[in-house]
Amino acid sequence: MTTTAVRTPRAVPHRGSDVMNERFKVAPRYGAAPPRPEDACRVGMMRRIAAARLRYCGLEAMTGEVMSIVSELLTNALLHSGTTEISLSISVKDGTLRIAVRDGMPGSAEPKAADDNAESGRGLMLVEAMVRESGGTWGTSDAGDTTWCCLPVPQEQR
Repeated sequence: MTTTAVRTPRAVPHRGSDVMNERFKVAPRYGAAPPRPEDACRVGMMRRIAAARLRYCGLEAMTGEVMSIVSELLTNALLHSGTTEISLSISVKDGTLRIAVRDGMPGSAEPKAADDNAESGRGLMLVEAMVRESGGTWGTSDAGDTTWCCLPVPQEQR
C-alpha cells in the first residue's frame, strides 16, 4: 500500500475578497497600566491567523512583512486607544493587499522618534519604513479610529 500526498489548490483571493476579518474584546487601559496578559496574547493569535490565511490564499511571500505590520498596528491599538474592541481586516483588491486595524477611538497614529533607551515607541516608524520599502501607503482614517496600510501584491501571486 502506498500513500500519495496531494497538494490542495489554494484559494487565490479575487478582486475585492477578504483574506480575514476578525474582532476581539479587550479591557480598557487607564494610565500606564500594562494590558491584561490575555489581551496581549490576542496580538500573537491574530498574527498566526493572518499568516495561516495568507498561506491559504497563496500569499505566503507576504507573510513576514504582514505579520510584522499586523503585530505593530494591533499593539498600538491595544496600548494607546483605551478601547474595548479591536478589529483586524485584511483584503485584496486590484493587486493591493490592505491591512486595517480599527479601535473605534478617535485619534491619530503618528510615528514618533523614540529615545535611545526607550523600550517601545518605534512600531509606527517600523510600519512606515516597511510600507515605503514595498512601495505601499499607510495612514489613519479621517475619524482616526482606523490605521491602515496597502501593500502591492507581488506580480507572481496575483
